[in-house]
Amino acid sequence: MVTLEHIHQAHERIRPYVHQTPVLTSQAINRMVDADLHFKCENLQKVGAFKARGAMNAVLLLDDDTARRGVVTHSSGNHAQALAYAAKLRSIPCTIVMPNNAPAVKQDAVREYGAEVVLCEATLASRLATMEQIVETTGAHPVPPYNDERVIAGQGTLALELLEQVPSLEVVMAPIGGGGLMSGIATAVRGMRPDTRIIGAEPEIAADALESMHTGVLQPPANTFTIADGLRTGLGEITFAHLQAADVEILTASEEAIREATYRIMERLKVVIEPSAAVTLAVLLEHPGIVRGRTVGIVLCGGNIDIRRLAI
Repeated sequence: MVTLEHIHQAHERIRPYVHQTPVLTSQAINRMVDADLHFKCENLQKVGAFKARGAMNAVLLLDDDTARRGVVTHSSGNHAQALAYAAKLRSIPCTIVMPNNAPAVKQDAVREYGAEVVLCEATLASRLATMEQIVETTGAHPVPPYNDERVIAGQGTLALELLEQVPSLEVVMAPIGGGGLMSGIATAVRGMRPDTRIIGAEPEIAADALESMHTGVLQPPANTFTIADGLRTGLGEITFAHLQAADVEILTASEEAIREATYRIMERLKVVIEPSAAVTLAVLLEHPGIVRGRTVGIVLCGGNIDIRRLAI
């Protein structure tokens, strides 16, 4: 299990390579939910998402012999760019297995960081088999997107920053997909502020984390489409254990609320986010009373969307 000490060590390790992202506020949004909200802008992080933290920590922890063989992962999202970025900084090879239906803009972004893209069929089985083949052929070291202690510790570093930037926080909220982000945040917050309320947010049509926490049994990812596509991933055994240990509360939001929250954040904070980053505010828009009168930290997890698809 990741500890607060692991997260402090990760923070010192990755500090030269990542941004300390700003915290923004909006009185207009505060009035919507009757609370004092502080938005931690990981959409302004390296590669446009919090994933840079975990990938950087994992890559820097590799010994020289392992690192020389390179790293590999399967991802069509932010972890792909994050690992490519981290590998480039350490000057080691990086291979990203991506489904053949991954948008060209995402493939191009990975290649821009110097990584090799290997396309496969758009199934999890094909992605895993292709990655395993690369490991056997090249000896590359796998770096999972979330179900990994090194990655979790790296993600938790943003909570250290947030608690320093807003010492008066009473509630901390973040989206939940694979659970790496919330595992790191919850571990840091419980270690530093044990009484702080920790809330994870996910789409109600893809609420496998909520079901897992309610039943105590790890559930498979929901086989449904949500506009918050970065949250379609299911929890892993490691992240599930961390969420249970930290007693994380999970709430859900409708697709309509996620869209509305995305628009509100872009309008009021003047930043670009992906819908996955808006699920936390979406929960509050639908249930404004749950944090009434409280000081709340909200993690905007990323901003990687195809802006050419936005209406202008």
